[in-house]
Amino acid sequence: MLQVSTVNVNGLRAAAKKGFVEWLAATPAEVVCLQEVRAEPHQLPAEVREPEGWHTRHAPAAAKGRAGVSVYTRREPERTQVGFGSTEFDGSGRYLEVDLPGVTVASLYLPSGEVGTERQAEKERFMAEFLPYLKELRERAAADGREVLVCGDWNIAHQEVDLKNWKANRKNAGFLPEEREWLSRVFEEGEYVDVVRRLHPEVAGPYSWWSYRGKAFDNDSGWRIDYHVATRGLAERAVKAEVERAPSYDLRWSDHAPVTVAYL
Repeated sequence: MLQVSTVNVNGLRAAAKKGFVEWLAATPAEVVCLQEVRAEPHQLPAEVREPEGWHTRHAPAAAKGRAGVSVYTRREPERTQVGFGSTEFDGSGRYLEVDLPGVTVASLYLPSGEVGTERQAEKERFMAEFLPYLKELRERAAADGREVLVCGDWNIAHQEVDLKNWKANRKNAGFLPEEREWLSRVFEEGEYVDVVRRLHPEVAGPYSWWSYRGKAFDNDSGWRIDYHVATRGLAERAVKAEVERAPSYDLRWSDHAPVTVAYL
């Protein structure tokens, strides 16, 4: 059994003070992928930077206080790679992959975008570069007899069932037709699988992000934008997926919740 969790921590130093440390100590996961760490490793408390029982790999962003991804593993990785060969994005703290026996696991923080701004153009450039890399990664892994798992905040709700208020968000970043089509290409051309949707084909959500504004969390008015995207062989081994939603608003340590999948 391989259990993997992914969560956008919305600032790891803040999350550590609100419950992340306790969650990490209790999780049975063998791999934990973090996004939006927003800190250099030396800025993190020791129990977060290098917690007992974990091997940690951090990829902070060159821009201070932004982005940043990490991977925590029980077993020391055989190989670590920051970025995916992009001149523009390899220093942006948005992609980190490690090799474990038989599987490459990556933590991804895809740009969120904002319609009509440079942030959306940046997101589009990232997607244009990242899809060819995903195909190359799958092919390279297959040649080596390995599987691939790209976990993280993809910042796109793929289908109407993936967000509560989809009608009101059709012209907003994260649910634009071209973004959703790109994610379809990841699954079709890239030959990857949305693991949680495969295990829960008909349900609304399960959502993984809720705005801090209003009653979004209390009303479960959320988005499913945190994914386990796996090669087909690994996806077929997934037996259980859950969103570790906090029992109440005041017990949240991020605006996202961990998405955890067990693989045989």
